[in-house]
Amino acid sequence: MEQLSTQFLFTALVILIILSGFFSSSETSLIALNRYKLKHQASKGHRGARLAKRLLGKPDRLIGLILFGNNLVNVLASFIVSMLTLRLLGDGSLAFWVSAVGFTFVLLIFAELAPKTMAVEYPEKIAFPASFVLTPLMRVFFPIVVAINFTANGILRLFGVKPRAGAIEQLTRDELRTIVSDSHRDISDDHQQMLLNILDLEHGRIEDVMVPRGEVVGIDLKEDWNTILEQLSQSLYTRLPVYEDDLDNIVGLLHIRTVLARLSQGRLTFNDLKRSVRKPYFIPEGTSLTQQLLEFQRLERRMGMVVDEYGDIQGLVTLDDILEEIVGDYTTDARAVGNKQVRRMDDGAWLVDGGASLRMLNRQFGWELPTDGATTMNGLVLEILELIPDGKVGLRIQDQVFTVADVGDNSIRKVLVKPYVAKV
Repeated sequence: MEQLSTQFLFTALVILIILSGFFSSSETSLIALNRYKLKHQASKGHRGARLAKRLLGKPDRLIGLILFGNNLVNVLASFIVSMLTLRLLGDGSLAFWVSAVGFTFVLLIFAELAPKTMAVEYPEKIAFPASFVLTPLMRVFFPIVVAINFTANGILRLFGVKPRAGAIEQLTRDELRTIVSDSHRDISDDHQQMLLNILDLEHGRIEDVMVPRGEVVGIDLKEDWNTILEQLSQSLYTRLPVYEDDLDNIVGLLHIRTVLARLSQGRLTFNDLKRSVRKPYFIPEGTSLTQQLLEFQRLERRMGMVVDEYGDIQGLVTLDDILEEIVGDYTTDARAVGNKQVRRMDDGAWLVDGGASLRMLNRQFGWELPTDGATTMNGLVLEILELIPDGKVGLRIQDQVFTVADVGDNSIRKVLVKPYVAKV
């Protein structure tokens, strides 16, 4: 009978150690769950995910239940170890220390370290099944858990700590950017870059992507009618601003599709052209790309004229210009035909047009040119030099050396860019 009682105690001790490991692994796995993935799985109807999400909705109660269960089984296990020590080794101090050290070692390995390590490696495989056990346990021990939490929270309030429930935290833009950047295995490089571009869109301004005033192609109603017809028939653009004498005297915006049928039949008249012109749409300088994208969508517009604080037209921007900031270049830029903004030289250097966008250069070549001030290569060099150079001038920006290669019309036309090589 005594042998059977000892065997029973050993069996009970093993079961209690397994239960302690269960509570330890449950706590670690639930905390280690990816909250956003959990929310997605729960919305798809995964039962284990829904139970885990519900438990994590009240983290203080969940932790209270797990700690209550873990401490309960550990105390019972300690009691059984004491009984076995008295029965097998006697009541001497040596026996006490041997059992205490031995039980601590067993508890650390089999009830703490091994279960928690496995929980960190496979949080979903452990947390979801554990939720099926913890959910009914929460109902059974609910009064005890509430009493424990009430007491613990009351003590915390004495120290000015107010516990807050909630499993899903708010992410900042930078934190979300880090998550996307670290998702190489789950998201393709192209899709990852588009997501990052969307996050960066808020930092961009409308003047970063606009066509500068000097490069705007439009219809001047004061021109000879035959010249206008020829321009319409040969235009590489589908939308054109229409003005009288000067771009500041803009009449409106023309979609060539509205006059294409009459134009192809040779029946287009001056009055037909004016009737097809849509009222101009103006965009203030400094507007963020994200805001303007939403405005284009709300107003069902695809083109607008950028104006400064005095109402003077500074350039033109289209919906495609903003979308290319997200997906990259996908349209043929008629302005670049026969005169590319960036050209690779035989020695590996880059010959960059002064009007090239800094954001485009950063995106295409992985450079880190500052975009908080100037928006073009010409503007950046002039901003640093604080004068218009009258010859070749070199300067270092980040890890590149910029050499002014051509100056004209009070602006820098070409800049030669080479990697900076430190002299030994």
